[in-house]
Amino acid sequence: MAANYATGLSDYDNKGRCGLPEVRDEEAEIEAKVATLVSYIQSAKCVVVYCGAGISTASGIPDFRGPNGVWTLEKVNKRRKTETVKKEETNSISVSFDDAKPNYAHFALLNLLKSNHISFIVSQNIDGLFLKAGATRNQLSELHGNFFLDECNQCYTRFIRNSASTTMGLQVSSVPCPRGGRPCRGFLRDTILDWEDELPLNEMQLANTYSAKADLTICLGTSLQIVPAANMPFMCKKRKVDPGKVVIVNLQATKFDKKADLVIHDYINNVLMKLCKCLNVKVSEYNDTMDLTKHCQPFKVWL
Repeated sequence: MAANYATGLSDYDNKGRCGLPEVRDEEAEIEAKVATLVSYIQSAKCVVVYCGAGISTASGIPDFRGPNGVWTLEKVNKRRKTETVKKEETNSISVSFDDAKPNYAHFALLNLLKSNHISFIVSQNIDGLFLKAGATRNQLSELHGNFFLDECNQCYTRFIRNSASTTMGLQVSSVPCPRGGRPCRGFLRDTILDWEDELPLNEMQLANTYSAKADLTICLGTSLQIVPAANMPFMCKKRKVDPGKVVIVNLQATKFDKKADLVIHDYINNVLMKLCKCLNVKVSEYNDTMDLTKHCQPFKVWL
């Protein structure tokens, strides 16, 4: 679960602003803003979506900086000088990564990709929910890793896991790279970054390529506090000719709100439901036969 992931990270003081109040726009305002978002999407040739922890809360995985986020509660506990957390504060911290299932947001985004309404997804999440929803490697860039992917430390081939990794911080295991053909003499490691680890080059290159040519970037459920990911959605606005637009959908305010062309304060799933309805996009549901972490052979290559 996210809490275990958080405790497995190295000590790091600068975790950003935590516990900001959540604000939800009035329903009529949300409807009007979604209509504007629809017009942005319909006029764009390249739409990139940036995803933060807020898209996974509906799957039972807590965020980090929300009112009951992992880092927020950690700061509360430090102020209390106790490790005890009130029961009502831990209700959301109950689903393991193994048991968590993708929610409407994950399937909506993949169906929007399939219908060519969006072009690419950049995710800061490590929960593997896009993988469980059936995402292919060319559809998204995961900047901070994935608990359900191991990687060879020599050839960088990625392999799907049936269960969440028990290690973090790019730890190399004793398992030789199972890739077919000539042995590369590498060993498998987890893909989960610690605070000071460099972002994976291939994932960064993909994210930068799409971000630079985007006509529109949509930020979903992210507080936009972790760099360089926080700055990447705004690359499209730096073009002198035909600069792109940025839309932020989040329940909390971000420091980039004034730079965005549109800000929607609402639940991610609610916005995506309205959006898909307007675009006539049918959204699929979870089926474990499509879950790439289920029923797969050991060391299946992620394609």
